[in-house]
Amino acid sequence: MTVLLREAIGDSLRRTRVAQSRTLREVSSSARVSLGYLSEVERGRKEASSELLAAICDALDVPLSDVLHDVSETLSDNEVQRAAAPVEAAPAQASVHAAAPRIDGDTRVVIPAPPTATLAAA
Repeated sequence: MTVLLREAIGDSLRRTRVAQSRTLREVSSSARVSLGYLSEVERGRKEASSELLAAICDALDVPLSDVLHDVSETLSDNEVQRAAAPVEAAPAQASVHAAAPRIDGDTRVVIPAPPTATLAAA
């Protein structure tokens, strides 16, 4: 499973805050960001701007570079695990009609183009 950057940043910020035995309320007040928004950032639901990250890091009294280094290690570890994971076998033969993913309840059918030789003969 791929780890998103915003999730890795949120995890790092949360681990730092919890290691300091601080509450969301304390950090959000010090960083001057709403408690709800800080919670969303920690859960990886919101993309924090660089200004917001700097404010949160200041509130946690941790250098932004330390957070980014931790995030970098997390992403690197995830990439190594994904590279080591076995690759799923490809289907033996693709069907002539393949349904694309549903978008807003709409099913789309993809019809592959005929081989080039067939087009040249026509």
